[in-house]
Amino acid sequence: MAKVFIYPATSLILSDLVARFGHKPLGAALGIRERIQTAGVDSPPLQITPEEPKRGLKYAAVEVPSGVRGRMAIYGPLIEEAEAAIIVTDADLAFGCMGCARTDELIVFSLRQSGIPILELKYPSNEEEGVQFVAAVKKFLDGLPKEEGGA
Repeated sequence: MAKVFIYPATSLILSDLVARFGHKPLGAALGIRERIQTAGVDSPPLQITPEEPKRGLKYAAVEVPSGVRGRMAIYGPLIEEAEAAIIVTDADLAFGCMGCARTDELIVFSLRQSGIPILELKYPSNEEEGVQFVAAVKKFLDGLPKEEGGA
């Protein structure tokens, strides 16, 4: 089972597709869940520890907006953990809005620099494209290792 970073990271549809085809989706739900359930997060609704801003500096320079660093504190470790990625461009907001254009650019850049296998697809605009979209995702995921440590 490969760990597949999904983009947009908030897409439940993409997360479900990855899981249905036997892999572990890495997205916002996992990163946020970890923070909410971790002991020591005692500042709701911020849901951060004093270490979070420092952790974000590993992925984004101090000059970038603090929101980018905060988001990268969540997404950066997931990108490092990823063994593959699926990037969907021009997605409808209902498919999974990320909420920050600069973070989006940094995530896509980081994924492309990571050297992992990446499937890039344009969001489908009709039923026929939707069928092709799912088929492309399935074909990509079928080519990834299903078992821990290899094919």
